[in-house]
Amino acid sequence: MHVKKGDMVVVTTGKDKGKSGKIIRAFPRKDLVLVEGINLRKKHERPRKTNQKGQIVEKVMPIHVSNVRKKKE
Repeated sequence: MHVKKGDMVVVTTGKDKGKSGKIIRAFPRKDLVLVEGINLRKKHERPRKTNQKGQIVEKVMPIHVSNVRKKKE
């Protein structure tokens, strides 16, 4: 894997092409990375307690490592 946690990367393909961010977490066995602020998905969460309401939360989802490259300083 050519990137690691803490590296600044630029997305090369997909809906977030051209955006950059820092790698939060890497999954080397699956060749996936979590990039801060990239590939956000809306997740509907059900209420956990009886008096709590359900909500929609934005989560960062992993993208394939081949779709990012290190940002040049």
